[in-house]
Amino acid sequence: MLHFPGHGHRHQPDDIVIGPLDLSARVDEALAVQAVAFGLGADEVAVRRQIVLRHMTYPGARALGATLPDGRLVGFVYGMPNDRTHWWSTVVEPYLRARGREEWLDDSFVITELHVHPGHQNRGVGRSLITTITDGAAEPRSILSAIDTDSPARGLYHSLGYQDLARQVLFPSAPKPYAVMGAPLPLRRK
Repeated sequence: MLHFPGHGHRHQPDDIVIGPLDLSARVDEALAVQAVAFGLGADEVAVRRQIVLRHMTYPGARALGATLPDGRLVGFVYGMPNDRTHWWSTVVEPYLRARGREEWLDDSFVITELHVHPGHQNRGVGRSLITTITDGAAEPRSILSAIDTDSPARGLYHSLGYQDLARQVLFPSAPKPYAVMGAPLPLRRK
């Protein structure tokens, strides 16, 4: 368990704890964080709920949460060893192959989702979630996808050692293109 001291603000808790999360049991809380952080509507949350519950049945899938002292979830990350038969891999594989980087789909731990409530961002919570989950990975590298724009999330990933493997990756029904990023493990610490 990792503890993050608060900054003494009236509305800020004393600390945030990073630890194992039973994501299947707390899926609605996690998706509420994701909805606020990522701007999702109710219909998209309902679809993602089924996806998360399915993902958590995959071999090696695991999750971490960032919780306040009162138990409220303010961030989460989950991932799993990559499997080329999973939907995400089948979408990104042609983009990686076209760039000579399809080997990244093998022996990789995928960061499937990472979200921190906006009221708790820029405090190292996201960094701690992703480094802690990848520290426990048996695979020698990690891959993920992020919206292909200069964003705080992509800045975080770059600071951890993730490099762009493919850009302008189009997922069915996603309104914006994504970048696929990869990094050797362990992730770089700042």
